Amino acid sequence: MALDWAELLRFASIPVIAGLVGWITNWVAIQLTFYPTRFVGIKPIFGWQGIIPSKARKMAEICVDSTLSRIGTVSEIIEQMDPHSIGEHILHTAEPRVEELVDEIMLARHPTLWQNLPKQVKKIAYDRVAHELPHTIESLVDEISPKIETLFDLKEMIVEHLEQDKQLLNRLFLECGEQEFRFIIKSGLWFGFLFGLVQLGLWYLYPNPWILPVCGFLVGWATNWVALNMIFRPVEPTKVLGITLHGLFLKRQSEVSETFCTLITDEILTVHQIANAMLSGPHASRTRGIIQRHFENLVDDAAGAIKPIAQVALGPDSFAQLKSDTGLKAINLSRETLQDQLFNQQRAQVVKGIMSERMKALPSSEFQDLLRPCFQEDELKLILIGGLLGAGAGLAQLIYVFGISLIA
Repeated sequence: MALDWAELLRFASIPVIAGLVGWITNWVAIQLTFYPTRFVGIKPIFGWQGIIPSKARKMAEICVDSTLSRIGTVSEIIEQMDPHSIGEHILHTAEPRVEELVDEIMLARHPTLWQNLPKQVKKIAYDRVAHELPHTIESLVDEISPKIETLFDLKEMIVEHLEQDKQLLNRLFLECGEQEFRFIIKSGLWFGFLFGLVQLGLWYLYPNPWILPVCGFLVGWATNWVALNMIFRPVEPTKVLGITLHGLFLKRQSEVSETFCTLITDEILTVHQIANAMLSGPHASRTRGIIQRHFENLVDDAAGAIKPIAQVALGPDSFAQLKSDTGLKAINLSRETLQDQLFNQQRAQVVKGIMSERMKALPSSEFQDLLRPCFQEDELKLILIGGLLGAGAGLAQLIYVFGISLIA
């Protein structure tokens, strides 16, 4: 049939609108995957929270199970951090503060006694503490290092951190899959346009009112499906007509490994975070007990010549309390010392180098598990939303472009 210019423009609008529908639905799908980080609306039905933030714990567990558990154990990670370097750092920080720390402990518990002691006696205490401190820290590191896997749960530490910091969880996926998310959005435009050409042919041959909304629904679904398959399929490099095909995300394994390991080691697997987990987690009492014991021994060893004086002046109960106070002070000092940002960055670089090399060596079938779960989780919801948007666009096109009323 002959078409006038107005009719040609209406027909030409079909693939253009289909392309816009593909672009918009893919963009909306990405936004709904990650945002908002908190539920907006009226719980439990009327509202939305990004799929990743709404299932933060589950997504964090998948992330840990699919990557970290395959590239390093707790012992290996701590070994890479070099526990003796950590001990040396604590010692280096604590040594200049020996007098201050001894004064602080004694003045808090027994101010009158400490203020009245001769300077020479105090100096004996300062010197003995300074002399014994390196041995105490070395023996502490030697005892803790082999027991590290029993003193804190690496998986639980990372999962809790990501569960509480949903922005960081989002960043983990968004930064690792940055190029793939851009591809999904842009590909929606081109795939939508191509599907729109098929839609145009169907409309030309069978101009039934249901064609446009149904095809709109299919465009909203199909553009997302095609993009996802191009990102993750084929899993292994496959040659077709001399061209090597490989999932777009999987082709970037080396680059993504660097990004992922940088985020993990800079933000979570730091010396400071691990120390916090050991001192505050489910097994904190064991860690604190070890530190307490070593520093109580330090009081006995360092007291030396003044120990009889201290025991007589304080009494056995107060002297025991003094040792306990020293252990608690050592625990707080460990926390404070290991907050040093530069030191954490230096240790992170060492761990990141080893982890990223191992991650780069993962088989593609395992590596894809880093990003794939964020698309698989509630994928049906996203497809349905995309389809409904596409169907809505088809209805609008039917009414406003072709002037067809839905009311008989």
